[in-house]
Amino acid sequence: MKLKRISLAVLAVCAGLGAVVLANTWLKPSRQLQVERLTLPAVDASAAAARLAGAVRFQTISSDTDPNASDEAFKGLQAFLVQQFPRVHQQLKLEHFGAHSLMYTWAGSDAKARPLALMAHQDVVPIAPGTEAKWSVPPFEGRIQDGFIWGRGAWDDKGNLLAQLEAVEALLASGFQPRQTVYLLSGGDEEVGGLGAQEMARVLKQRGVEFEFILDEGLLVTEGVMPGLEQPAALIGVAEKGIGTWQLSVEAVPGHASMPPHHTAIGMISTALSRLEANPFPAKIDGIVKELFDTLAPEMKGANRVLLSNLWLFGPLVQQQLEKSPSSNAMLRTTTALTIVNAGNKVNVLPGHAEASVNFRLLPGDSLDTVDAHVKKVVANEAIKVQRPQDGSEPSAVSPTSAPGYQWINRTVREVFPTAVVAPGLMVAGTDARFFAELSRNIYKFSPVRARPEDLPRFHGTNERISVANYVEAIQFYQQLLRNAAKAS
Repeated sequence: MKLKRISLAVLAVCAGLGAVVLANTWLKPSRQLQVERLTLPAVDASAAAARLAGAVRFQTISSDTDPNASDEAFKGLQAFLVQQFPRVHQQLKLEHFGAHSLMYTWAGSDAKARPLALMAHQDVVPIAPGTEAKWSVPPFEGRIQDGFIWGRGAWDDKGNLLAQLEAVEALLASGFQPRQTVYLLSGGDEEVGGLGAQEMARVLKQRGVEFEFILDEGLLVTEGVMPGLEQPAALIGVAEKGIGTWQLSVEAVPGHASMPPHHTAIGMISTALSRLEANPFPAKIDGIVKELFDTLAPEMKGANRVLLSNLWLFGPLVQQQLEKSPSSNAMLRTTTALTIVNAGNKVNVLPGHAEASVNFRLLPGDSLDTVDAHVKKVVANEAIKVQRPQDGSEPSAVSPTSAPGYQWINRTVREVFPTAVVAPGLMVAGTDARFFAELSRNIYKFSPVRARPEDLPRFHGTNERISVANYVEAIQFYQQLLRNAAKAS
């Protein structure tokens, strides 16, 4: 009789859990903003694609050792922009910062309205040595082929830069004037630290500028990337991970390889690196990631909808699966990446010095201090010198999804990409926007670029490209965003 009562109690608990799971799954409402279907402004796709292709041909490769290394390419690109966007350069104020950075100011009709900023950068990363032959189209030829604009920078980030200029040029031609003053902030060295952006931020702070919102490059309109989600997912970055590279070094007595000591310099540095890799920061589903899943869950199908709608129960299982993929794992924790190791110069000589670089990308909630303490605790070897970075960046603050800027971006995405599900996300890479934290608490990272799983390796990789049709959407996105911001009270 007692066993029967226990069994009935267990069944009752299971039934209750099942009821709660089903209720959470099927009664959770959609968070998607409902918008009217719009007729978007027409864009001359061929002409716009040709201009972007022309910009790609300038090899504006930034250098962290010589800021003037690509001077002629930057001068050529900026002269090209003046030629191709005459109204922008006649009607907007243009200022130069640093070696190659540009700031355009488009005066608004309401001097009391807080301005907004659109950011993009002119510089590009180099082609990885030895991969040139793997490109279907030479990386700086700027060719339009098979419906795509090919080349380094077509996506990152000349696509955003030219789309913004195309949008403003078209709006000027239509007689449009923004309500808020609009800044176009274009860095010339984003890929190597963003000194130009830092200078622009300092000057704008001195001028007392406070932005309603800032939009920089960032997360994408992904297709087929989110398991269980049939629609495209347009993720708007509301925060950015911090970054810092720790230097580890150890000194030892050099000698002949025939008589090695118990602990060599290479052995000690290798042990330290192995310990760091084996003891990562803990993963967690909270904050931005939880809000992301809560937003996506009602739009999903099958088991994924059940799991994400009930993280209170299935959180550990979901986390375990997310940790298996480098991209989703990076959303859950402060990551540890072993990037550089140097030691030794002869096969039969024990080196007297070994050093390594370890790159951390910091989740909001962690800090450079917590990472420093973690490194020292895990390494646990006083012989190894641990040097924290002098130029590290703390994680950004989390920008609110309730702010007008996010709502305008959200609305614009739904209007231009009507089948897309919009959700907040975490930017795991670095952008120039991180230097503007004192100028706005509403900083968002989003690129109106469509990407399927096979496209993601093109970012900083081989065969970078953007489709002509998607580039037209990007231009329409920036036009519509400026219109939505201007008409909002």
